[in-house]
Amino acid sequence: MNGSSLQKNEEQPTSPDYTKIVQSPSFQQLLKTKRNFILPLSLFFLAFYFTLPILTAYSNVLNQPAFLSMTWAWVFAFAQFIMTWTLCILYTRRAAKFDELVELIKAEAR
Repeated sequence: MNGSSLQKNEEQPTSPDYTKIVQSPSFQQLLKTKRNFILPLSLFFLAFYFTLPILTAYSNVLNQPAFLSMTWAWVFAFAQFIMTWTLCILYTRRAAKFDELVELIKAEAR
């Protein structure tokens, strides 16, 4: 019985050293790459998103007609949908590169 329990212990994989992984240059590169992509896009999204309610609440700029009887507020609101889809597409494409870096980190950890 002792021999079989020893075999089970030897066969169990050891857990990765997460401290070593976090300090590795590959992981630091992943964090830097993600931060350099996500932070500017998030700031742009928030600025663009909050511009509509701020402009409609405190000015009449967006009340001017843009096309026929449609005002600039409607154009801006529609542009927010386009901006959201565009940012989602950009992130999805960039996430593939993030996944490649993650695979590299996982290979180094083994």
